[in-house]
Amino acid sequence: MSHDPYLADPTRYDSMQYRRSGKSGLRLPGVSLGLWHNFGGANNADTMRETMRTAFDLGVTHYDLANNYGPPPGSAEENFGRIFAQDLKPYRDEIIVSTKAGYDMWPGPYGDFGSRKYLLASLDQSLARMGLDYVDVFYHHRPDPDTPIEESMMALDSAVRSGKALYAGISNYGPDATRAAIDILRDLGTPLLIHQFSYSMYERGPEEELIGALESEGVGSIVFSPLAQGLLTDRYLKGVPEGSRVTHSQFLNENQLSQTYLDRTRALNDIAAGRGQSLAQLAIQWVLRGDHITSALVGASSAEQLRNTVASLDFPALTDDEIAAIEPHAVHGTHRGA
Repeated sequence: MSHDPYLADPTRYDSMQYRRSGKSGLRLPGVSLGLWHNFGGANNADTMRETMRTAFDLGVTHYDLANNYGPPPGSAEENFGRIFAQDLKPYRDEIIVSTKAGYDMWPGPYGDFGSRKYLLASLDQSLARMGLDYVDVFYHHRPDPDTPIEESMMALDSAVRSGKALYAGISNYGPDATRAAIDILRDLGTPLLIHQFSYSMYERGPEEELIGALESEGVGSIVFSPLAQGLLTDRYLKGVPEGSRVTHSQFLNENQLSQTYLDRTRALNDIAAGRGQSLAQLAIQWVLRGDHITSALVGASSAEQLRNTVASLDFPALTDDEIAAIEPHAVHGTHRGA
């Protein structure tokens, strides 16, 4: 790709949809770029750079990371930081950067879960890797069964009060723990901005309680795996392509490609085709139907893939009849081979 100085597309805000995160003042793009799988040490530097540039040119102002993203852990933040310094630093005030801590990151008892010691040290390390003075959102990545939730939330409050983060978030918390986190942070004076969780046509557990709790408390929501790790694309409808994620991922296996999965996914693919879009585009529109989800996090292995995903926002909103037609095929657990 060209290594000329980067100038952002002047039309970048013309077509992107921005949604308010709960009752906060912050709006996020309907599609946000997650740097989970495609920004590690082994990924192509030019491809990563082109993808990040393209995201911003499309109005995708939000880049989502975590301390352990890679592999190896930390490398996604390092790669993001290098590209940010090359291209995006002049636009810092137009960009939302989030990171997280909560999973195993370094040896010993202080490099995992939810202690104040771990969370605040991890944030300092993340800022150093990215070359940033602050992140916009700092998340506790998962609840810690052995650390009082008050301690983890006080660490998020401290991160915000120190100026190293602007907002506090949580990820992978169940409904009860989410309500507790909301109450504690509200009492501390640092309201919870957003919750990040897995949600898709095939992962509908959050509909039971979590989404309603967030809405009633005025907290935003950003969902990961809206394509169910690629299962909500047309990739596997004719068998398993050589080298695809299902052949080497710890999250996917060929047992998930059951006849039930194929039948449901083909039916959804037909609905998408009837709308003139891909199944992936339909899946993104479905999680964003109504206004109960703030943003959908997507990974992208190329700029072209990201363009195709963001184009999902250009299609007409799903009608009630289309949502009803999708319903029999959007079955919780299908992604697990049900």
